[in-house]
Amino acid sequence: MKATIDIPDELYRRVKAKSALLGRPVREVTIELYRQWVEAPDAPPVSEGAAWLAALRELQISAGARGPTARELLDEDRRRLEPES
Repeated sequence: MKATIDIPDELYRRVKAKSALLGRPVREVTIELYRQWVEAPDAPPVSEGAAWLAALRELQISAGARGPTARELLDEDRRRLEPES
């Protein structure tokens, strides 16, 4: 059966890139994911926080990675947005 679905452009680009790196057609990946979803036992919905954490893990962002702190980012934005006196 053929079906047409709307997928956000950015998500599709990521799926296509990853499937190409793995040497698998997007069609094959899609069918596999559909099968997993259909065969999975019903589970409670994932909370928004858990989904965010899962996305970070998927991107392999480690908690130990050093970048600007939230305070540093907020201070930078404040300096950018507030007029100098």
